[in-house]
Amino acid sequence: MIKTVLLSLAIIGVAVLFLSVKILLKPKGKFSSQHVSDNPALRKQGIHCVMKQDKEAREAADKKLKLASE
Repeated sequence: MIKTVLLSLAIIGVAVLFLSVKILLKPKGKFSSQHVSDNPALRKQGIHCVMKQDKEAREAADKKLKLASE
């Protein structure tokens, strides 16, 4: 049981170390943004944040409803 816990902690420690290499070795290292709207390749394809896409879809639906009711 103790061997398993220690082995698990060692594996997690190594994983965290590998994930933080960029931060530890670069003078002003930091994690890059993981937000969709901060990715130029996704923006180029017209992919937005889900909240923005939802807002756009709701606005389009509201326009259709207003046009249909007139």
